Amino acid sequence: MKNLMWLLQWMLKAAIFFTLFAFALNNQDDAVVHFFFGTQWRAPLVLVVLAAFACGVAVGVLGMVPRWWRQRKVARQAQAHAEGAPAPVPAPTVPATPAPGASAVDPSHGV
Repeated sequence: MKNLMWLLQWMLKAAIFFTLFAFALNNQDDAVVHFFFGTQWRAPLVLVVLAAFACGVAVGVLGMVPRWWRQRKVARQAQAHAEGAPAPVPAPTVPATPAPGASAVDPSHGV
């Protein structure tokens, strides 16, 4: 069963690779990307798509960095609190004393 799963994963990876490879071969025509102030970039279309994908990933990662930092800070504080906190001390027990004016009857003897 383990070998079958390994084979299926390998076949899926190979299929994805060959699909992307065919995409790259079919999109070798030059594309022009126009920037501001008349600047332009000429490159094969597949490189333009790859650059756009990489820029999107970079923007997504940069957008998540503050949240990751907050989560790490909270986790670090929780870990420090758990390690530095002393063991909980049990509450002291108070011997049962009768209230003033009440009779001191022992409940084990029955009345």
